[in-house]
Amino acid sequence: MKKIKWGIVGLGKIANKFAKDLLVVQNAELYAVASRNLEKAEAFKKEYQAQKAYGSYEELMEDKAVDVVYVATPHVLHHSISVACMKKGIAVLCEKPFAMNTEEVKEMIKTARENKVFLMEAMWTRFLPHFEFMLMEINSGKMGKIKSIKADFGFPAEFDVNGRLFNKSLGGGSLLDIGIYPVFLAYSLLGKPDKIEAEAKFAETGVDSSCEIKFHYKNGATALLESTVLKKTPTTAEIELEKGNIFINSRFHEPSSINILMNEEKWVKEFDVNTTGYFYEAEHVTQMLLEGKTESEKMSFNSSLDLIGLLDAIRKEIALEYDL
Repeated sequence: MKKIKWGIVGLGKIANKFAKDLLVVQNAELYAVASRNLEKAEAFKKEYQAQKAYGSYEELMEDKAVDVVYVATPHVLHHSISVACMKKGIAVLCEKPFAMNTEEVKEMIKTARENKVFLMEAMWTRFLPHFEFMLMEINSGKMGKIKSIKADFGFPAEFDVNGRLFNKSLGGGSLLDIGIYPVFLAYSLLGKPDKIEAEAKFAETGVDSSCEIKFHYKNGATALLESTVLKKTPTTAEIELEKGNIFINSRFHEPSSINILMNEEKWVKEFDVNTTGYFYEAEHVTQMLLEGKTESEKMSFNSSLDLIGLLDAIRKEIALEYDL
């Protein structure tokens, strides 16, 4: 069977994790890597057994052997790099957030459709075994309807004016970087809310250092969500249902275990994950490409549009604007 040739653009921390997992995906190979620093690209190539290293993103895009590119750059570059790749006929798996706003995401989807190439947001949590199990359990209906969701993600980040977490010109802030995970969890289980409340604290650079969000739904369900780079939080998720509770242990967005309480019985569901977890989304995209698909049924265009729409709405609530 044909092997899908992967390229990676942007060789930071997440790219290293992704590349490590890609090594064990069947019918896939890491073919080319690109950084604005050729020396960094060469070192990355050597460590993860790639064939080509490029000192610019554009050079990689010109390599006609590349089937798909994983975009792992700072947020503000997601849109432009994805669009440029797709116009060259290259499929794209782009890190979350897909782009900086709804307008950019719409253009990315339009470009994918016009060029008949695959495009997907790299929301890796969606493909993890514990997350899929949770969706199956809740969608079965045996635990009744959801009453409330609580989810958080927080860690103490060292303040760096030029670092991607705090640099506004790079799309920094807790909401877009880690708040997206609690938001995605609530969206996956309850859909788009009918009302959004949000409050934030801001760093001196003008990005949110923490964000507290409440989703309200017409059926009475609520979701309390939090992101912060000021302190460590449990980074867990609790779903209260009519007939029981589901608790995703720390850290809920990564490979984890689940506690289930139902009918006064409690049990723990463990999952045998032998990789960092990026394996599952890489495997999914590889399979989609082998099947000739241009859109994922699990992380669809509509899902990404809804998700960026929620992030836009939260930013409006906390008065966070980026100069793009």
